[in-house]
Amino acid sequence: MKSIFTLLLLIATASSCTMDQSHLTAKSSDINFEGCPVWTIEGLGSNSILKNNFSFKKEYKADSTLQIGNYIRAMIQDKSGNIWVGTHGKGLARFDGKMLKFFNEDDNFNSIVVRDIKEDQKGWMWIATNKGVYSYDGKSFVNYDITSGMDDNEVWSVLIDQTIATGTTGIWFGTEAGAFFYDGRSFTKLKIPQADLSRFPSAYKAPELINSMVQDKAGRIWFATNGNGVFCYDKKVAGDDSNRLTQYSQKNGLCNDVVQGIYIDKKESLWFSTRFGGASKFDGKTFTTFNDKNGLKNNFVWTVYEDRSGNVWFATAGGGVTKYDGKKYTTYTSKDGLPDDYVQSILEDADGNLWFGAGTGLARFDGKKFISYQGKSDGC
Repeated sequence: MKSIFTLLLLIATASSCTMDQSHLTAKSSDINFEGCPVWTIEGLGSNSILKNNFSFKKEYKADSTLQIGNYIRAMIQDKSGNIWVGTHGKGLARFDGKMLKFFNEDDNFNSIVVRDIKEDQKGWMWIATNKGVYSYDGKSFVNYDITSGMDDNEVWSVLIDQTIATGTTGIWFGTEAGAFFYDGRSFTKLKIPQADLSRFPSAYKAPELINSMVQDKAGRIWFATNGNGVFCYDKKVAGDDSNRLTQYSQKNGLCNDVVQGIYIDKKESLWFSTRFGGASKFDGKTFTTFNDKNGLKNNFVWTVYEDRSGNVWFATAGGGVTKYDGKKYTTYTSKDGLPDDYVQSILEDADGNLWFGAGTGLARFDGKKFISYQGKSDGC
């Protein structure tokens, strides 16, 4: 992603918990702001430490490291090249290569928690928040919440249904009250059985929560549930929705039924990251488990991610990140330069750098070393 390095530094500064320049510390000579353009930040009001005509070169020493106290939950580059960022605590931002704009109540965007962002075929953005769903057509935001037909305002995931004809709307939303399909006019709930969370007393208390969704090449939709494994929905199957849903759980070989995320790799294998059992790879027939018995340092896996070289990365809650190259496991922790060992998100940029979002900051990995942008924990 072009300009992602500078963008994330801007996000780091804008999302500082204290909004105080005194928390900028000199920690690394690898950061060089020489030649950086002048940036403008909008939407943060008087609390912003970035101002019009702010210049890194003018304001900070070349070896300053900007600290992050805010977790970046989602990031996507749209068809026009803009980078959209969803944060926990500072809401939604858009970077167009020149200007970073934070959206707030002045733009009719009223949430500070953004969990997922997707772009549909028309170029509209759909944003999952703790105050329902927002759509953005390039000019204005529209909010959809319980008054619009969904049963819950806590939305965790968004999926654009690729089987829907171009020019029409077909979007799935994963909420704490289950999965909902929006056809542009109304919301329809897909009845996915809720979990018995008595089996998992330390799980998040939302038995109908849909944490993540993906769509495979066959058009089937996979739902990650909070305690009920995963469900595959195939609308081509005759009958009602109960016939179209197939459940995969620990009984079938899934490593754990509290599923945090789903990822499809280049070979179309499905990866399920779980809260208590590690991760499972599913080739359509069998499950293969990756956990602390064969290479991971922690069984709470937030995210699975495949880089351009084919390495599979596991982001864990307490065990740092582990790289699997198909033969051996290599684990990186705070001792190697990560901000901390609780890593929730992974992104690879256009230059092949990997970015890891952790509990107390962000780290960039160039394949040899980490550069950490670390701040105080905000409890994410």
